Amino acid sequence: MASDIEIARQANKIAIQEVGAKLGIPHEHLLPYGHDKAKISAEFIESVQAESDGHLILVTAINPTPAGEGKTTTTVGLGDGLNTIGKKTAICIREASLGPCFGMKGGAAGGGFAQVVPMEEMNLHFTGDFHAITSAHNLLSAMIDNHIYWGNAQGIDLRRVAWRRVLDMNDRALRQITCSLGGVANGFPREAGFDITVASEVMAVLCLSRNLDDLQERLGRMIVAYRRDRSPVFCRDINADGAMTVLLQQAMQPNLVQTLENNPAFVHGGPFANIAHGCNSVIATTTALKLADYVVTEAGFGADLGAEKFMNIKCRQAGLKPKAVVIVATIRALKMNGGVAKDDLGAENIEAVQKGCTNLGRHIENMRNYGVPVVVGINHFISDTDAEVEVVKQYTGSQGTEAILCRHWAEGSKGTVDLAHSIVNIIEKGEASYRPLYPNDMSLAEKIQTIAKKIYRAETVAMDKKILDQLHQWEEQGYGSLPVCMAKTQYSFTTDPNERGAPINHTIPVREVRLSAGAGFIVVVCGAIMTMPGLPRTPAAESIHIDEEGRIEGLF
Repeated sequence: MASDIEIARQANKIAIQEVGAKLGIPHEHLLPYGHDKAKISAEFIESVQAESDGHLILVTAINPTPAGEGKTTTTVGLGDGLNTIGKKTAICIREASLGPCFGMKGGAAGGGFAQVVPMEEMNLHFTGDFHAITSAHNLLSAMIDNHIYWGNAQGIDLRRVAWRRVLDMNDRALRQITCSLGGVANGFPREAGFDITVASEVMAVLCLSRNLDDLQERLGRMIVAYRRDRSPVFCRDINADGAMTVLLQQAMQPNLVQTLENNPAFVHGGPFANIAHGCNSVIATTTALKLADYVVTEAGFGADLGAEKFMNIKCRQAGLKPKAVVIVATIRALKMNGGVAKDDLGAENIEAVQKGCTNLGRHIENMRNYGVPVVVGINHFISDTDAEVEVVKQYTGSQGTEAILCRHWAEGSKGTVDLAHSIVNIIEKGEASYRPLYPNDMSLAEKIQTIAKKIYRAETVAMDKKILDQLHQWEEQGYGSLPVCMAKTQYSFTTDPNERGAPINHTIPVREVRLSAGAGFIVVVCGAIMTMPGLPRTPAAESIHIDEEGRIEGLF
């Protein structure tokens, strides 16, 4: 079979205006970027707000492993499958970050015959949204330092500048820096650092905003520093929110592209799920729900991270009520969770699959905490045996749900028809009754403990007095009703990335907490998680090049 990029290049794409027409978007409200991608105008989005909503389906997964799970591929495949059985469906996924693309993760547009195209553009500069977010974030950084240089009218304590710079690249050397060196003309030297763009609060703000007015209001209330009396200095105090909104005006508009089967796909926003809230933009999801009968979206990494944040942050803020959840698993990943080394995954191992199913079972149980029906999608690999697949089906049956074998990677929509019918049946039964994991009025410390104990199955949460005092101070300042965003390794229910399966009675150490007042959540940094990743020993960038015919190679 051809590689992902070869399949993508052979795609029989249609004009983006034809894709928009499938959702009733007039040509004049599509702002084209070439022939195969476009942004949707704010005027059109505003005009459809009175329409009723379609049905929202969340695709999530077991904890990721080097063996691969295929969450985005399944999202695309299910969207195509629903269209194939006659359901007007759109998919909503995140944009790709350059950091992991050139690092170790590769692209983020699906795979095989379940892809979104144009693949190369989506994995590189696309429509420039991430560049705009990076520029807006760093404009604020420059204006903070400029404000201090020209007299510091806000009385910012140089030791308490909370706003770091960002770059959409994995670069460990920038995690901690000293800036403004070189003499009086360059400002006041201080310690600073960089995060990756997808960890920027500006990214979170854009992805949670409903329109430009909401965007500017949220930008304005971001906390950038503190005074000597510990009172916060907001972005609006630096008068940066207006110019930042101008930079983000087009980035705020959702991007429309297509699957290999020419079905509509909204690709917009891209916060990571291990260090941010891990969902595509609210404006893309809510717009899709106004235009399609079924909307398939995904949340980053495993269900303990992306799906938890989707349910407790995105749904809470946007008023979304998902009707079904698909948990993606592969036989290979289950075997890794069962203790098998990556090099040995090709051999049949019933015992390892059975052992690895405990990870899947934990996610099934967790998703039911939100009152939403669950189905398991087994993303098929050629090395899977019938006996191994049967183990998963029997296990999920014992958990009160079903597992459906999906062959979308090799067969496209034909490989997800069974999953599509199952999802429609679940939704038509009307059994979903979404509820968040915790109430708004629960204390911040209790919210952290609730997630750690009910989702991660931890016995204790280690928070020292300094962190507890900080949480209490934020509650006194009126931020106690905010949800929490856990920054934790994606590879395990614990903070140890090597602890696979479904561990219990462990400790979740909280290293620091950060207030994202604009985005509207508290970031809780657990264990050794980094907000600026580094490159691996052999980064993917070493294999990416342009061939003799001018084509990009090595993205997958």
